[in-house]
Amino acid sequence: MTYSSYFKQDCRACPRLSEFLCEVKAKYPAYHALPVAPFGDPQAHLLVVGLAPGMHGANATGRPFTGDYAGLLLYQALYDFGYSNQLASTNLADGLQLSNCRITNAVKCLPPQNKPTGDEIKQCNPYLAAEIKTLPKHSVILALGNIAHQAVLRAYGVKSSAAKFAHHVSFELPDGNTLVSSYHCSRYNVQTKRLSMKMLAAVFVTIQNLLSARD
Repeated sequence: MTYSSYFKQDCRACPRLSEFLCEVKAKYPAYHALPVAPFGDPQAHLLVVGLAPGMHGANATGRPFTGDYAGLLLYQALYDFGYSNQLASTNLADGLQLSNCRITNAVKCLPPQNKPTGDEIKQCNPYLAAEIKTLPKHSVILALGNIAHQAVLRAYGVKSSAAKFAHHVSFELPDGNTLVSSYHCSRYNVQTKRLSMKMLAAVFVTIQNLLSARD
């Protein structure tokens, strides 16, 4: 099963998000303004999970972390560690390709103020669970931020108390995959120096070591 077999771009399960996307589409007719599909290698051993599409990033372009500030550090790290063929992700026609990596979000639709409700996160979780089931054995899931971290645990049916969120921590999942969590590469976290490129690179070193040990 590939992600194209379960992802529904016409999903309207969350009324608040659906209504908001209609408003955004009316204001920005050229924007994607729909649920944003996962992007990358269908056979990837690394799944990166973000929070939700950004207004003028993934919501505009239709590709996760593309065209917004949050993608700057992430795509640089993916390029530096050999998962991407180019340093930046700007639009769907930029020629970007990922190898052994796929990117998705805990919530597939743009939420107002970038803040999905708890019910919206729960409603979208089956899509994340389905994505996780496509991963090969001994894969790594990188959760960017606490909401993504909690969403991965929910997808596995694991209580949040079993693995508290923190930056650069790892947790063995029930199926043998590993959850690695990091602060989100948001503009706020970068500008306040909560997260730096050096810190994110250290997380990717851990990911590479985990994947190399299981080859």
